[in-house]
Amino acid sequence: MKADRKVSVFIAPTLDGYIAGKDDSLDWLFKVEGEGDNGYSEFYDTVDTILMGKRTFDWIMNQGEAFPYKGKACYVFTRSETASHEDVTFVNGSPSELIQKLKKEDGSKIWVVGGGELLQSLLSERLVDELFITIAPVLLGEGIPLFKGGGPPQELLFKGSRSFNQFVELHYEVKSSLGR
Repeated sequence: MKADRKVSVFIAPTLDGYIAGKDDSLDWLFKVEGEGDNGYSEFYDTVDTILMGKRTFDWIMNQGEAFPYKGKACYVFTRSETASHEDVTFVNGSPSELIQKLKKEDGSKIWVVGGGELLQSLLSERLVDELFITIAPVLLGEGIPLFKGGGPPQELLFKGSRSFNQFVELHYEVKSSLGR
């Protein structure tokens, strides 16, 4: 598959827009009754490249389980020096440069796993092509917001929705992203 690789966001925020509690907790997410894996495996099978921020990477590594993205190219954006990890490439440079390079390579979707700061940066630079937002019926009241604001306005095109028991997935194409 050449070119036209999409940069995709697949994430589950609360109804009031938080991706984690103020203590980085995702306990609320696992209390909601879903259906199967809520479309995760279907989406994951379309991805060959993972992007995430260092805070998200650290959270994943602190869960005490095996790295969940083995076999996929995984890039972790960080501003600090960090020890090497066999499953990831740490990136100190511009997300824009890396994404432009990746979009020219053969491959499938590029998944922005998290977090909020990286997502805001990519949206501000108009680097996101599509969003899969799976809303959890929870109101946290505070925490880490999905969208931090401050970026340029962007038009979205509604592509569809589906429900997974208590979760509702919304799929949008970003009309004003890079390469359009």
